[in-house]
Formats: sequence, C-alpha cells, structure tokens
Amino acid sequence: MTAHAAAGPVHGTWEPTPATRWEDGYLSGNGHHGALVFGDPDDERVVVTHHTLVRPNGCERARPPELASRLPELQDRLLAGEVRAAETFTDGRDLQWVQPFHPAFQIRLRRAAGVGRHYRRSVDFTTGVTRAEGDGWDSRVFVSRADDVIVQQVTGAELTIDLDHRLPGAPHDLAVGHGAVLTPDGALLNLRARYPGSDRAYTGITLVIVTGGRTALTPLGLQVTRADSALLLTRVLRHTGEPDVQAHSRALRDLVPEGDDPYTHLLDRHTALHRTACTRMTLDLDADPAERALPGSELIELPESPAFLERLFAAGRYHLLSAAGLFPPRLTGLWTGDWNTAWSGAFTNDANVNLQTASAAAAALPEVTDALATLIGRQLPDWRENARAIFGARGAVAPAHSDGECGLTYHFSRPYPLHLWTAGADWLLKPLVDHDETRGERDPRTADALAEVALFYEDFLTRTDDEGHVIVVPSYSPENRPANASWGAINAAMDLSAARHALRTAAEYHPEKAKAWRALADRLPPHRINDDGALAEWAWPGLDDTYDHRHLSHLYGVWPLDEINPYDTPDLATAAHRALELRGAENDSAHGHLHHALVAARLRDGDRVAHALGQVLKGDYFHASLMSSHYPNLDVYNADAAHTLPAVVIEMLVQSTPDRLVLLPALPAAYPKGELTGIRTRFGAEVDLRWSPRQATAVVRPTRTHRVELRTSSGARPLELVAGEDHVLTLETW
Repeated sequence: MTAHAAAGPVHGTWEPTPATRWEDGYLSGNGHHGALVFGDPDDERVVVTHHTLVRPNGCERARPPELASRLPELQDRLLAGEVRAAETFTDGRDLQWVQPFHPAFQIRLRRAAGVGRHYRRSVDFTTGVTRAEGDGWDSRVFVSRADDVIVQQVTGAELTIDLDHRLPGAPHDLAVGHGAVLTPDGALLNLRARYPGSDRAYTGITLVIVTGGRTALTPLGLQVTRADSALLLTRVLRHTGEPDVQAHSRALRDLVPEGDDPYTHLLDRHTALHRTACTRMTLDLDADPAERALPGSELIELPESPAFLERLFAAGRYHLLSAAGLFPPRLTGLWTGDWNTAWSGAFTNDANVNLQTASAAAAALPEVTDALATLIGRQLPDWRENARAIFGARGAVAPAHSDGECGLTYHFSRPYPLHLWTAGADWLLKPLVDHDETRGERDPRTADALAEVALFYEDFLTRTDDEGHVIVVPSYSPENRPANASWGAINAAMDLSAARHALRTAAEYHPEKAKAWRALADRLPPHRINDDGALAEWAWPGLDDTYDHRHLSHLYGVWPLDEINPYDTPDLATAAHRALELRGAENDSAHGHLHHALVAARLRDGDRVAHALGQVLKGDYFHASLMSSHYPNLDVYNADAAHTLPAVVIEMLVQSTPDRLVLLPALPAAYPKGELTGIRTRFGAEVDLRWSPRQATAVVRPTRTHRVELRTSSGARPLELVAGEDHVLTLETW
C-alpha cells in the first residue's frame, strides 16, 4: 500500500519510522509460524514465534482433580442453601497456570549506520508482506501459508546476521547453543534452546542464500559483504530428543527452485492462498481519502474517523487469518516479543477465544473455524477425562484454559472455580455449527463433539426442582459471583442456555437421539427476571446479581445464541436489554466492551453499540501495529479487541440465522454511508450491503433454495430464495 492509494479502503498500514517497541512491530503469520518485524534499517529484528512454543512449568503432567465421588454431597449442600459449599470442592492444590506461550528468538540483521532521508515501513494485508525500505536498503518479510516458512529478502545486503535468543523475560538458565556452516551460496544457521529442568527444547534453523558478494562466519552468525541481496528461510520446531537438523535444512533447501527467483516463487505460492482469504470481504465507510492515507499511528489519534474503523476491520481480519492454522488465536494471537506473556498467553475459553473467533463464519474465514475444529478434535479425549474425573459423567467438558498441548482442566482456584464450568464446550462449538449452517454441510467432527457434550448432560442433569425442572448444580457464571453467595452456585443463566443449545443442536445432528435430547432440553428451567426487570445472571431464586463486571456470561442466550431476540422472545429481550443497561465495565477490559457491543447489536440498540465500540476506539487500545491491548492506554498486549472488532461491525450491519436475515439492526449514526461486501449468512447466501442516509440496497446471492424471514426496522416479510438467482433488496427505511 502507498500513501497515495487511498481512493478506496486501505488493506494495509504504514509508518514513517521503525518500531522501537516490539508491540508496534508489524505482524505476519500462517497459523503455525509468526513473525514480528521492527523494520529498523540499522538493526533489523524479526521475532520468530510458533503456536507450539510453550514453556514447561510442571503443568505438562497436571491432571484434572478427582472429585466425582464428592459431587453428590456438594449438590446436596448447595440445594440445601449452603451458598459457600463449592469453595471446598477441590483437591487442595494451588492455582496452576498452563504452560506460558513465548517467543523463540529474533533474527538480527545489523548494518553500518547510514545517513538516509527516506524511510518507510508497511504491511500489506492482502499479501501478508511486511516491508521496510530506505535509501539503498529494502527488507521484506512474510510467513508462507503454502510452505510453512518465514521468508525474508534483504537488498543492499552489507550486514551481519545472527539468531539471538536474548528477548525480554528469557530464562537466565535457558541452555542455548548456536551453529553456523557456510554453504556454496550462503550459510546455514541454527539455534537450539533447552528449557530449564526439562527434556524439552526448541530449535530454529535459518537458511541464508546470498546473491553476489562474500560471506564469512562470525562467532554467532554470518557476515555478508557487497552482496546484491540475501534470502533467509526460517523454521522453528519444539521437540524432545535430538532433531535431525540436516533433514530440516534439506527441507528448507528444497523450497528454493532452480532458475526462478526464489523470493517471487515463494511469494506467489503463498499469495495464491492468503490473498484469496483476505479479500473475500471488504468494508467501505466512505472515509476521507486524506485520512485513509495516514500512517496508522496518526489514524489512531482520529478515533471517530471512518477511515480508522475501515483499517481496523481490515487489520482484524488479516491478523485473525494470520493467527489461525495449527490452532486458533491465543490471547496474544500468534505473537509476542516477551517471555512474560499475560495469563500465559493461553487459549482462554470463557470469553477470549470465543470472541476472537466469533466472526469467522460471517466474515468468510473458514480457515479460522477449521483451526478451532482441529484444536477441539485434538483435545476431545481430554475433555472426556474432565467429565469423568470431576463429574463422574460420560461425554465431554471443555477447560476454561489451555496451552494447546492438552485440554485437561487443572487451572482453577477458590475465586476462579473454573473446574465447575460446564458451558465451555457449547461456546467453543458454536462457530463450527455456524460454519456448517453457512456452507450447508455438517462436519463429522462437529457432530461427534456435539454428541459427546449431549452425553455429558444426560449424566449430569439428574437433580430436579419442585416443578420437575432439571437443575444445573454446581453452576458457574464466568467470572462473576452472586452478590449474596459464592462463585459456585445453581442455575447460572449461561449454563441453562448452553445446555439447552447443546442438546437441541446435537439432536439436529443425530436424529436417532433427537427425542431424548430434546426432551431433556425441555426440562431445563426458564430464565428468571429479577426485581430490577433484568434477566437474572442466576435463575435460582434468592441469588442476587452483581452488575459491575467485565464478563456478560448471562447474556449468552442473546449472543452468540439466538435463544433470546426481539422477534421471538420480546419479553426476555427487554429483560436482557435491562441487564445490559445495568452492566458495568469493571476494569475496562477490551473484550468486555466489545462483548457488550455484540449483545447490543442483537438487541437492535445502535446507540449502545456506538458507545461500547467508542470506548475501545477512543481508549488507546491499539498499537501502531494495529494489534490491540487488553486494557486502555496500551496496557497488556492482547488480541481480543483486534480480532473481535470485525464481528461487531458485521453484527451491527447484518445478522442471520438459518431462517432469518436482519439488515441494519444497529447502525451507529457515525457511519451514515458505506458498503460491506462478502458477508456469509447461516442460510447459505452471500450478501453485499450498501447504505446511505436515504436508501439501502442488499444483494443476496443464495447457494440453496430456501425461504427466510427478512427483518428491517420496517418490520418483517418473507423472502423466497432460489439457488443461483440473485435478489436485489431496496430499503427506503430501516
């Protein structure tokens, strides 16, 4: 992208100076490897990451607590009114964090300081190429989706190259070894690091191919002089034992074609996959061309500019795609420049992973849902073990935290009794169900996981109240507690909604079990409306709400589910809206604000969407890289805001269920004109939407014949869709 190419939305960002903080470094990734690029012409640093890099901390041997034999007693005590009974439902262990995510090393390219007037660094979202250029020097980096390798090409190559593990927070007793050998056209560098007190290690390998000039080894790397260019190909692997470095080196060499320009060859192979995914959807808010041309750091200072939201939308989809592959995104996406990642840089499943992946189906990113499905499939045996050990049940229970290596529940404590939470599997599976609805086919992996979750509820939902409703006990509403009781309680609204949804969805995938699972879902109690007229966070009588909290778990039935909505359940929707009005922001976590916006959009409250979105846009949550922070004022590097923001934009413009299309339900007044193209709906149609103050037009392109209900502010009407026939809808009011 260039500063002049701003007539339309900009699919990239740029800066006139190098990054001085790793948080401002531009990002590239393929869902396996990640690259964080500073763009310094005199001391270029490319921080290498990989989804598998987690530091052993003893929890690799942790198991879920064996508590099943004590569950009946706990249920008896809670039902008898002992509101703190769950605080002793533990095996006495201290809080155990999952293995923390960390960076591998940085590739450093040093050159003699030069005096140059021209400098620019940029990232092109459509190719994933980060570029830094100056007088007589050019560096380009991307992570190949086709070949799973970090590719860097440097021209004007008069430099030293080495692999440097010395990043902030690196253990002082990390056992590090370096290797370097010259090759006929360059060199092969490797770095091996063994974790303290562990048999696990990781090894990085960089193949350097030099065109022109001379090469010589230095104590830790390579000296390149008078070369035209240098090409660096890097991979990292985590392992036990001794890796076959020569075999991995040959694999890198095999990526280089005979005769063709290797950089162009590798880029073309990557771009064929990446560009296709990145350009499936575009947001155009009719922004000022001059503001579109600004560097990211200046655009951040214009939080009300439509150009800012355009760029964050494009950046959010780009970063989400780049972080998803082997796994879905972590708390930090796929990147970090520091070993001390907050909350272990985990997969946090009680809001964060869920919010980050929420847009995948509608935003045309099946790569993200496939990454999530792969993680769930790999961890399903561990989910079964959680159900057995804690609840004495068949089926599956997802953990609230995971490092990616396992899905066992061992991260919990008295104020965070996450081992009591049973709704996680349904929330993690929701994007996969949405994806199946979008494409009109059911993935066997999703079907299998849903059956496991339904099986758990068969065994777990055995207690009943005086009216014959089954009771969710114990029950936990992440990460809140009743004002007059402890965290482990009864009939949290989220647990009720999740159990109902899981059972009914599993019934749709498994007709042979449908009757029994639907009958069990029907026996769950209804939601409760409290004395404030709000949907109660706990449906059990006598449990009072705590309103000032960052999580909105109790509104799970509004978003991401369709259980509560203004059309089918208007009374519950009114109570849910009242609950949203009463909810505080607590510590201003970005995920809390955007979760609030998502719920508000479902409830057709554009003003509330605008306010919640504005808290993030105006709160200094975005680094120059356009990656986000967890708290205001750039506090704690975290991907929640960056990856969730596209979902908010889509939900305020277009919503869908398998039988309904909702257009412009919650458009903020700040965006009176625009266009969003490429939206995928859950009834199998693609939608392009254009709106202005006087008129809106939607083009609906169905892939299957179906009748849906069209909802606008003017009301409802049926819409008959025929596969392959475009429908143009013109709305005078909405």
